[in-house]
Amino acid sequence: METFEPEPIFPHELRDAWPALSRDERVESFKLVPHATADDFFLSLTAPEQAELILAMPPGERRTWMRLLAPDDAVDVVQAAASAHREALLGELDEATRREVQVLQAYEEDEAGGLMNPRFVRVRPEMTIDEAIGYLRKQTREQVETVYYAYVLDARQHLLGVVSLRQLFQAAPDKRVEEVMRRDVLTVTENTDQEAVGRLFAGHALMAIPVVDAERRMKGLVTVDDIVHVVQEEATEDIQKVGGMEALDAPYFKVSFLGMLKKRAGWLLVLFVGEMLTATAMGHFEEEIARAVVLALFVPLIISSGGNSGSQATTLIIRSLALSEVRLRDWWRVMRREVLAGLALGTILGGVGIARILIWEGLFHTYGEHAFLVAMTVGVSLVGVVTWGTLSGSMLPFVLRRLGFDPASASAPFVATLVDVSGLVIYFTVAAILLRGTLL
Repeated sequence: METFEPEPIFPHELRDAWPALSRDERVESFKLVPHATADDFFLSLTAPEQAELILAMPPGERRTWMRLLAPDDAVDVVQAAASAHREALLGELDEATRREVQVLQAYEEDEAGGLMNPRFVRVRPEMTIDEAIGYLRKQTREQVETVYYAYVLDARQHLLGVVSLRQLFQAAPDKRVEEVMRRDVLTVTENTDQEAVGRLFAGHALMAIPVVDAERRMKGLVTVDDIVHVVQEEATEDIQKVGGMEALDAPYFKVSFLGMLKKRAGWLLVLFVGEMLTATAMGHFEEEIARAVVLALFVPLIISSGGNSGSQATTLIIRSLALSEVRLRDWWRVMRREVLAGLALGTILGGVGIARILIWEGLFHTYGEHAFLVAMTVGVSLVGVVTWGTLSGSMLPFVLRRLGFDPASASAPFVATLVDVSGLVIYFTVAAILLRGTLL
Protein backbone atom coordinates (compact mmCIF):
# COMPACT_ATOMS: atom_id res chain seq x y z
CA MET A 1 0.00 0.00 0.00
CA GLU A 2 1.42 3.38 -1.00
CA THR A 3 2.07 5.89 1.79
CA PHE A 4 2.31 9.64 1.43
CA GLU A 5 4.84 11.73 3.27
CA PRO A 6 3.49 15.09 4.47
CA GLU A 7 4.82 18.03 2.52
CA PRO A 8 7.43 20.16 4.29
CA ILE A 9 6.51 23.62 5.54
CA PHE A 10 8.90 26.44 4.81
CA PRO A 11 9.71 28.88 7.65
CA HIS A 12 8.20 31.95 5.97
CA GLU A 13 4.91 30.08 5.46
CA LEU A 14 4.81 28.94 9.07
CA ARG A 15 5.71 32.41 10.35
CA ASP A 16 2.69 33.92 8.58
CA ALA A 17 0.32 31.32 10.02
CA TRP A 18 1.95 31.08 13.48
CA PRO A 19 -0.26 33.59 15.40
CA ALA A 20 -3.45 31.80 14.34
CA LEU A 21 -2.30 28.27 15.30
CA SER A 22 -3.08 26.48 18.54
CA ARG A 23 -0.26 25.01 20.62
CA ASP A 24 -0.74 21.51 19.22
CA GLU A 25 -0.91 22.84 15.66
CA ARG A 26 2.30 24.75 16.20
CA VAL A 27 4.10 21.62 17.38
CA GLU A 28 2.85 19.54 14.46
CA SER A 29 3.67 22.26 11.95
CA PHE A 30 7.13 22.80 13.44
CA LYS A 31 7.92 19.10 12.92
CA LEU A 32 7.36 19.64 9.18
CA VAL A 33 9.94 22.42 8.89
CA PRO A 34 13.05 21.09 7.08
CA HIS A 35 15.85 20.26 9.51
CA ALA A 36 18.26 22.66 7.79
CA THR A 37 16.05 25.66 8.60
CA ALA A 38 14.30 24.50 11.78
CA ASP A 39 17.05 25.86 14.05
CA ASP A 40 16.88 29.35 12.54
CA PHE A 41 13.08 29.38 12.73
CA PHE A 42 13.14 28.28 16.38
CA LEU A 43 15.68 30.97 17.29
CA SER A 44 13.54 33.62 15.57
CA LEU A 45 10.62 32.96 17.96
CA THR A 46 10.04 35.01 21.09
CA ALA A 47 10.97 33.49 24.46
CA PRO A 48 7.30 32.76 25.42
CA GLU A 49 6.76 31.04 22.05
CA GLN A 50 9.95 28.99 22.49
CA ALA A 51 8.91 27.97 26.01
CA GLU A 52 5.43 26.97 24.81
CA LEU A 53 6.89 24.94 21.95
CA ILE A 54 9.50 23.14 24.09
CA LEU A 55 7.00 22.24 26.82
CA ALA A 56 4.61 20.81 24.21
CA MET A 57 7.31 18.47 22.85
CA PRO A 58 7.97 14.91 24.04
CA PRO A 59 10.52 14.86 26.91
CA GLY A 60 13.20 13.33 24.69
CA GLU A 61 13.14 16.30 22.28
CA ARG A 62 13.19 19.10 24.83
CA ARG A 63 16.90 18.75 25.60
CA THR A 64 17.91 19.31 21.97
CA TRP A 65 16.12 22.62 21.72
CA MET A 66 17.04 23.91 25.17
CA ARG A 67 20.71 23.24 24.47
CA LEU A 68 20.47 25.14 21.20
CA LEU A 69 19.91 28.36 23.17
CA ALA A 70 22.66 30.68 24.35
CA PRO A 71 22.67 31.18 28.15
CA ASP A 72 20.98 34.61 28.01
CA ASP A 73 18.27 33.23 25.70
CA ALA A 74 17.83 30.16 27.92
CA VAL A 75 17.19 32.49 30.88
CA ASP A 76 14.43 34.23 28.93
CA VAL A 77 12.79 30.90 28.06
CA VAL A 78 12.94 29.65 31.66
CA GLN A 79 11.45 32.91 32.97
CA ALA A 80 8.73 32.86 30.30
CA ALA A 81 7.57 29.39 31.42
CA ALA A 82 5.19 28.82 34.31
CA SER A 83 7.02 28.44 37.65
CA ALA A 84 6.04 24.75 37.84
CA HIS A 85 8.06 24.00 34.67
CA ARG A 86 11.18 26.07 35.30
CA GLU A 87 13.20 23.46 37.17
CA ALA A 88 12.44 20.88 34.50
CA LEU A 89 13.69 23.22 31.76
CA LEU A 90 16.85 23.98 33.73
CA GLY A 91 17.41 20.24 34.07
CA GLU A 92 17.60 19.88 30.28
CA LEU A 93 20.74 22.05 30.15
CA ASP A 94 24.29 20.78 30.54
CA GLU A 95 25.98 21.51 33.87
CA ALA A 96 28.10 24.46 32.68
CA THR A 97 25.21 26.20 30.94
CA ARG A 98 22.91 25.59 33.89
CA ARG A 99 25.38 27.37 36.21
CA GLU A 100 25.59 30.30 33.79
CA VAL A 101 21.82 30.53 33.58
CA GLN A 102 21.43 30.47 37.36
CA VAL A 103 23.93 33.33 37.68
CA LEU A 104 22.03 35.36 35.09
CA GLN A 105 18.73 34.72 36.87
CA ALA A 106 20.05 36.71 39.84
CA TYR A 107 19.91 39.90 37.78
CA GLU A 108 16.79 41.94 37.12
CA GLU A 109 15.25 41.34 33.70
CA ASP A 110 15.48 45.01 32.74
CA GLU A 111 19.18 45.41 33.59
CA ALA A 112 22.26 44.80 31.45
CA GLY A 113 23.18 41.84 33.67
CA GLY A 114 19.88 40.16 32.81
CA LEU A 115 20.45 40.71 29.08
CA MET A 116 24.09 39.73 28.77
CA ASN A 117 25.59 36.55 27.36
CA PRO A 118 28.47 35.31 29.58
CA ARG A 119 30.16 33.69 26.57
CA PHE A 120 32.43 35.90 24.50
CA VAL A 121 35.78 35.78 22.71
CA ARG A 122 38.68 36.72 24.98
CA VAL A 123 42.42 37.01 24.39
CA ARG A 124 45.44 38.01 26.46
CA PRO A 125 47.43 41.19 25.74
CA GLU A 126 50.77 39.35 25.55
CA MET A 127 49.58 36.92 22.84
CA THR A 128 50.93 37.25 19.34
CA ILE A 129 48.41 37.80 16.56
CA ASP A 130 48.88 34.21 15.35
CA GLU A 131 48.31 32.86 18.87
CA ALA A 132 45.21 35.04 19.28
CA ILE A 133 43.70 33.84 15.99
CA GLY A 134 44.32 30.22 16.94
CA TYR A 135 42.76 30.76 20.37
CA LEU A 136 39.83 32.53 18.74
CA ARG A 137 39.18 29.50 16.49
CA LYS A 138 39.24 27.23 19.56
CA GLN A 139 36.69 29.40 21.37
CA THR A 140 34.27 29.61 18.43
CA ARG A 141 34.12 25.81 18.38
CA GLU A 142 33.01 25.94 22.02
CA GLN A 143 29.67 27.66 21.29
CA VAL A 144 30.77 31.27 21.65
CA GLU A 145 27.80 33.10 20.16
CA THR A 146 29.27 36.51 19.29
CA VAL A 147 32.56 36.96 17.43
CA TYR A 148 32.27 40.58 16.31
CA TYR A 149 35.13 41.55 18.60
CA ALA A 150 37.77 39.87 20.75
CA TYR A 151 38.08 41.33 24.24
CA VAL A 152 41.50 41.69 25.81
CA LEU A 153 41.53 40.62 29.47
CA ASP A 154 44.29 40.22 32.04
CA ALA A 155 44.69 37.19 34.30
CA ARG A 156 42.06 38.55 36.71
CA GLN A 157 39.52 39.15 33.90
CA HIS A 158 39.84 42.95 33.94
CA LEU A 159 38.91 44.47 30.57
CA LEU A 160 41.98 46.12 29.02
CA GLY A 161 40.85 46.69 25.46
CA VAL A 162 39.11 45.35 22.37
CA VAL A 163 40.28 44.25 18.95
CA SER A 164 38.11 43.58 15.92
CA LEU A 165 38.49 40.49 13.76
CA ARG A 166 39.51 42.73 10.88
CA GLN A 167 42.36 44.18 12.93
CA LEU A 168 43.52 40.70 13.92
CA PHE A 169 43.65 39.42 10.37
CA GLN A 170 45.30 42.58 9.00
CA ALA A 171 48.04 42.77 11.65
CA ALA A 172 51.48 41.19 11.25
CA PRO A 173 51.55 37.64 12.72
CA ASP A 174 54.37 38.41 15.18
CA LYS A 175 52.79 41.55 16.61
CA ARG A 176 51.29 41.40 20.08
CA VAL A 177 47.59 41.95 20.76
CA GLU A 178 48.31 44.90 23.07
CA GLU A 179 49.95 46.72 20.15
CA VAL A 180 46.79 46.69 17.99
CA MET A 181 43.98 46.73 20.56
CA ARG A 182 41.83 49.80 21.23
CA ARG A 183 41.89 50.77 24.88
CA ASP A 184 38.93 53.19 25.04
CA VAL A 185 36.14 50.62 25.26
CA LEU A 186 32.53 51.68 25.77
CA THR A 187 31.07 49.57 28.60
CA VAL A 188 27.99 49.26 30.80
CA THR A 189 27.69 47.97 34.34
CA GLU A 190 25.63 44.98 35.40
CA ASN A 191 22.80 47.16 36.75
CA THR A 192 22.59 49.61 33.83
CA ASP A 193 18.94 49.94 32.79
CA GLN A 194 18.03 48.32 29.48
CA GLU A 195 16.71 51.59 28.07
CA ALA A 196 20.10 53.23 28.68
CA VAL A 197 21.81 50.28 26.97
CA GLY A 198 19.49 50.68 23.99
CA ARG A 199 20.37 54.37 23.70
CA LEU A 200 24.09 53.50 23.67
CA PHE A 201 23.57 51.08 20.79
CA ALA A 202 21.58 53.68 18.88
CA GLY A 203 24.10 56.44 19.52
CA HIS A 204 27.30 54.53 18.72
CA ALA A 205 26.22 52.01 16.05
CA LEU A 206 27.88 49.08 17.86
CA MET A 207 27.23 45.37 17.42
CA ALA A 208 28.03 44.49 21.05
CA ILE A 209 28.78 46.22 24.36
CA PRO A 210 30.73 44.54 27.20
CA VAL A 211 29.25 44.37 30.70
CA VAL A 212 31.68 44.97 33.58
CA ASP A 213 31.44 45.00 37.36
CA ALA A 214 32.56 47.77 39.72
CA GLU A 215 36.21 46.68 39.39
CA ARG A 216 35.97 46.56 35.58
CA ARG A 217 36.05 42.77 35.42
CA MET A 218 34.20 41.66 32.30
CA LYS A 219 31.09 39.63 33.07
CA GLY A 220 29.46 39.25 29.68
CA LEU A 221 28.27 40.86 26.49
CA VAL A 222 25.04 42.53 25.36
CA THR A 223 24.56 42.23 21.60
CA VAL A 224 22.46 44.31 19.24
CA ASP A 225 20.21 41.25 18.71
CA ASP A 226 19.39 41.23 22.42
CA ILE A 227 18.58 44.92 22.52
CA VAL A 228 16.22 44.86 19.51
CA HIS A 229 13.65 42.91 21.56
CA VAL A 230 14.14 45.29 24.48
CA VAL A 231 13.50 48.34 22.32
CA GLN A 232 10.32 46.75 20.96
CA GLU A 233 9.09 45.90 24.47
CA GLU A 234 9.86 49.38 25.83
CA ALA A 235 8.21 51.12 22.87
CA THR A 236 5.13 48.89 23.19
CA GLU A 237 4.87 49.58 26.92
CA ASP A 238 5.17 53.35 26.42
CA ILE A 239 2.56 53.38 23.64
CA GLN A 240 0.10 51.44 25.78
CA LYS A 241 0.63 53.79 28.73
CA VAL A 242 0.26 56.87 26.54
CA GLY A 243 -3.02 55.37 25.32
CA GLY A 244 -4.35 55.53 28.88
CA MET A 245 -4.00 51.97 30.21
CA GLU A 246 -1.60 49.72 32.08
CA ALA A 247 1.06 48.07 29.92
CA LEU A 248 0.21 44.52 28.84
CA ASP A 249 2.71 41.86 29.89
CA ALA A 250 1.84 39.51 27.01
CA PRO A 251 0.67 39.68 23.37
CA TYR A 252 -2.92 40.87 22.86
CA PHE A 253 -4.47 37.43 22.28
CA LYS A 254 -2.48 35.90 25.16
CA VAL A 255 -4.04 38.23 27.72
CA SER A 256 -7.24 36.83 29.21
CA PHE A 257 -10.46 38.79 28.86
CA LEU A 258 -10.56 39.44 32.61
CA GLY A 259 -6.91 40.46 32.59
CA MET A 260 -7.57 42.90 29.75
CA LEU A 261 -10.46 44.43 31.70
CA LYS A 262 -8.23 44.93 34.74
CA LYS A 263 -5.56 46.62 32.64
CA ARG A 264 -8.02 49.02 31.07
CA ALA A 265 -10.72 49.59 33.69
CA GLY A 266 -8.48 51.21 36.29
CA TRP A 267 -7.38 54.12 34.13
CA LEU A 268 -10.85 54.51 32.63
CA LEU A 269 -12.32 54.87 36.12
CA VAL A 270 -9.70 57.47 37.04
CA LEU A 271 -10.42 59.39 33.83
CA PHE A 272 -14.17 59.07 34.37
CA VAL A 273 -13.92 60.52 37.87
CA GLY A 274 -11.76 63.29 36.43
CA GLU A 275 -14.35 64.06 33.78
CA MET A 276 -16.95 64.37 36.54
CA LEU A 277 -15.14 67.56 37.46
CA THR A 278 -16.16 68.86 34.03
CA ALA A 279 -19.80 68.44 35.00
CA THR A 280 -19.03 70.21 38.28
CA ALA A 281 -17.44 73.10 36.39
CA MET A 282 -20.43 73.30 34.04
CA GLY A 283 -22.73 73.42 37.06
CA HIS A 284 -20.72 76.27 38.53
CA PHE A 285 -21.35 78.31 35.37
CA GLU A 286 -24.97 77.22 35.07
CA GLU A 287 -26.27 80.78 35.47
CA GLU A 288 -24.03 82.08 32.66
CA ILE A 289 -25.12 79.26 30.37
CA ALA A 290 -28.81 79.94 31.13
CA ARG A 291 -28.40 83.62 30.26
CA ALA A 292 -26.31 82.98 27.13
CA VAL A 293 -27.23 79.56 25.75
CA VAL A 294 -25.09 80.26 22.70
CA LEU A 295 -21.99 79.77 24.88
CA ALA A 296 -22.85 76.09 25.37
CA LEU A 297 -22.58 75.51 21.62
CA PHE A 298 -18.83 76.06 21.73
CA VAL A 299 -17.96 74.05 24.85
CA PRO A 300 -16.98 70.88 22.87
CA LEU A 301 -14.90 73.01 20.51
CA ILE A 302 -13.02 74.70 23.35
CA ILE A 303 -12.26 71.66 25.50
CA SER A 304 -11.37 69.36 22.59
CA SER A 305 -8.89 71.93 21.24
CA GLY A 306 -7.21 72.18 24.63
CA GLY A 307 -7.13 68.40 25.04
CA ASN A 308 -5.72 67.86 21.56
CA SER A 309 -2.95 70.42 22.06
CA GLY A 310 -2.09 68.90 25.45
CA SER A 311 -2.00 65.40 23.98
CA GLN A 312 0.35 66.55 21.22
CA ALA A 313 2.71 68.18 23.70
CA THR A 314 2.80 65.30 26.17
CA THR A 315 3.44 62.74 23.40
CA LEU A 316 6.35 64.81 22.04
CA ILE A 317 7.97 65.28 25.44
CA ILE A 318 7.49 61.66 26.59
CA ARG A 319 9.25 60.42 23.46
CA SER A 320 12.01 63.03 23.74
CA LEU A 321 12.65 62.05 27.37
CA ALA A 322 12.73 58.36 26.41
CA LEU A 323 15.34 59.05 23.72
CA SER A 324 17.33 61.42 26.00
CA GLU A 325 16.83 64.22 23.47
CA VAL A 326 15.47 66.23 26.41
CA ARG A 327 16.63 65.99 30.04
CA LEU A 328 15.12 67.14 33.33
CA ARG A 329 17.35 70.22 33.40
CA ASP A 330 15.85 71.33 30.08
CA TRP A 331 12.38 71.94 31.56
CA TRP A 332 12.71 75.72 31.43
CA ARG A 333 13.74 75.72 27.76
CA VAL A 334 10.88 73.36 26.94
CA MET A 335 8.38 75.51 28.84
CA ARG A 336 9.39 78.69 26.99
CA ARG A 337 9.23 76.90 23.65
CA GLU A 338 5.84 75.32 24.36
CA VAL A 339 4.29 78.56 25.66
CA LEU A 340 5.25 80.25 22.38
CA ALA A 341 4.00 77.24 20.42
CA GLY A 342 0.73 77.26 22.37
CA LEU A 343 0.20 80.99 21.73
CA ALA A 344 0.88 80.51 18.02
CA LEU A 345 -1.34 77.44 17.69
CA GLY A 346 -4.08 79.05 19.78
CA THR A 347 -3.97 82.15 17.59
CA ILE A 348 -4.35 80.02 14.47
CA LEU A 349 -7.30 78.09 15.90
CA GLY A 350 -8.80 81.22 17.40
CA GLY A 351 -8.63 82.99 14.05
CA VAL A 352 -10.37 80.10 12.35
CA GLY A 353 -13.02 80.03 15.12
CA ILE A 354 -13.71 83.76 14.82
CA ALA A 355 -13.95 83.53 11.03
CA ARG A 356 -16.34 80.58 11.24
CA ILE A 357 -18.72 82.34 13.66
CA LEU A 358 -18.74 85.59 11.67
CA ILE A 359 -19.26 83.83 8.32
CA TRP A 360 -22.14 81.74 9.74
CA GLU A 361 -23.68 84.86 11.23
CA GLY A 362 -23.42 86.67 7.91
CA LEU A 363 -24.97 83.78 5.99
CA PHE A 364 -27.54 82.40 8.42
CA HIS A 365 -27.85 84.97 11.27
CA THR A 366 -27.20 82.16 13.74
CA TYR A 367 -25.71 83.95 16.76
CA GLY A 368 -27.71 87.16 17.11
CA GLU A 369 -26.76 90.80 17.51
CA HIS A 370 -23.74 90.06 19.74
CA ALA A 371 -22.14 87.63 17.32
CA PHE A 372 -18.91 89.64 17.15
CA LEU A 373 -18.47 89.52 20.94
CA VAL A 374 -19.26 85.79 20.94
CA ALA A 375 -16.66 85.29 18.21
CA MET A 376 -14.05 87.23 20.19
CA THR A 377 -14.89 85.22 23.32
CA VAL A 378 -14.33 81.95 21.46
CA GLY A 379 -11.16 83.24 19.78
CA VAL A 380 -9.54 84.56 22.96
CA SER A 381 -10.59 81.43 24.89
CA LEU A 382 -8.98 79.21 22.27
CA VAL A 383 -5.69 81.09 22.62
CA GLY A 384 -5.82 80.65 26.40
CA VAL A 385 -6.99 77.03 26.42
CA VAL A 386 -4.55 75.83 23.74
CA THR A 387 -1.65 77.62 25.44
CA TRP A 388 -2.60 76.09 28.79
CA GLY A 389 -3.08 72.64 27.23
CA THR A 390 0.31 72.81 25.52
CA LEU A 391 2.03 74.01 28.68
CA SER A 392 0.46 71.45 31.03
CA GLY A 393 0.93 68.62 28.52
CA SER A 394 4.64 69.40 28.16
CA MET A 395 5.36 69.91 31.87
CA LEU A 396 3.50 66.90 33.30
CA PRO A 397 6.09 64.33 32.04
CA PHE A 398 8.85 66.38 33.71
CA VAL A 399 6.95 66.42 36.99
CA LEU A 400 6.42 62.64 36.87
CA ARG A 401 10.08 61.99 36.00
CA ARG A 402 11.18 64.26 38.87
CA LEU A 403 8.95 62.32 41.28
CA GLY A 404 10.43 59.02 40.07
CA PHE A 405 7.47 57.83 37.99
CA ASP A 406 7.43 56.76 34.36
CA PRO A 407 6.74 59.86 32.20
CA ALA A 408 4.64 57.65 29.91
CA SER A 409 2.05 57.60 32.69
CA ALA A 410 1.22 61.17 31.59
CA SER A 411 -1.13 59.61 29.07
CA ALA A 412 -2.86 61.68 26.42
CA PRO A 413 -6.35 60.90 27.85
CA PHE A 414 -5.16 61.97 31.32
CA VAL A 415 -3.85 65.29 30.00
CA ALA A 416 -7.04 65.80 27.96
CA THR A 417 -9.16 65.25 31.08
CA LEU A 418 -7.08 67.72 33.06
CA VAL A 419 -7.34 70.35 30.32
CA ASP A 420 -11.12 69.81 29.90
CA VAL A 421 -11.82 71.07 33.40
CA SER A 422 -9.39 73.98 33.31
CA GLY A 423 -10.51 74.85 29.75
CA LEU A 424 -14.07 75.41 30.93
CA VAL A 425 -12.86 77.77 33.64
CA ILE A 426 -10.81 79.75 31.11
CA TYR A 427 -13.70 79.86 28.62
CA PHE A 428 -16.35 81.11 31.02
CA THR A 429 -13.94 83.53 32.68
CA VAL A 430 -13.20 85.12 29.30
CA ALA A 431 -16.95 85.16 28.54
CA ALA A 432 -17.69 86.90 31.83
CA ILE A 433 -15.19 89.63 30.99
CA LEU A 434 -16.06 90.21 27.32
CA LEU A 435 -19.83 89.70 27.50
CA ARG A 436 -20.52 91.61 30.74
CA GLY A 437 -23.30 94.09 30.13
CA THR A 438 -24.49 92.38 26.94
CA LEU A 439 -25.31 88.68 27.06
CA LEU A 440 -24.15 88.34 30.70
